[in-house]
Parts: sequence; structure tokens; C-alpha cells
Amino acid sequence: MTSIQVFKKGDKYTRIICSGHTGYGVEGEDIVCSAISSIVQTAALGMLTVAGAGVEIIRDEAYLEIIVPQNLSSEVAHDVQVIFATMMCGVGDLYSEYSDFIELEVNNVY
Repeated sequence: MTSIQVFKKGDKYTRIICSGHTGYGVEGEDIVCSAISSIVQTAALGMLTVAGAGVEIIRDEAYLEIIVPQNLSSEVAHDVQVIFATMMCGVGDLYSEYSDFIELEVNNVY
């Protein structure tokens, strides 16, 4: 199962952690795992290259984490939040279809 943990501070997304394989298919051919990875990695690239935010990306086998810095200008912060919210639309849609293979948790941190 893939675990997706999302962290928010108030209404702002601050971090996402994806870990594990979904087990929907054979590793390397798992379309659900691939879809999650594509959505989250594309969002990370968008935050880095389109929004110009210096997000921290940590990657390892079956692990992907994006950490949004707190010291962004208001314009960049807005763009990052739009990209993050769009990513969450895709992740949420996958979760609604494949909840037997994905664990999704949204945490508010203060």
C-alpha cells in the first residue's frame, strides 16, 4: 500500500510524503503507483521550474517527499499553493478509485 501524508498549516499546504508501493500490480508495471508518482513528481517540477520555488525534494526507492519553504514571496507562495492544490485533485481522484491500495492522510500542523 502507498501511504500519502499531506501536511497543512491553516489553509496552506506545507509538505507531502509518499511512501511504499501500492501493490496494485507487479512492481515496475503498477499503474496506480506510476500514476501517483507522475502526479507528485510533475507537481514538484512545476513548483521548482514554473513557480520558481526552492522546494526541497527528497527521493529514494518508493519514497518521495516535497517540503515547501516558508520564506517564499507572496506571488511564488500563491503559485506553489495552486500547484499543490492541483496535485491534490489528482491524488484525491486516485484515492477515490483505488482506496484499497492508497492510504491518504491530511494533517493540520500548527
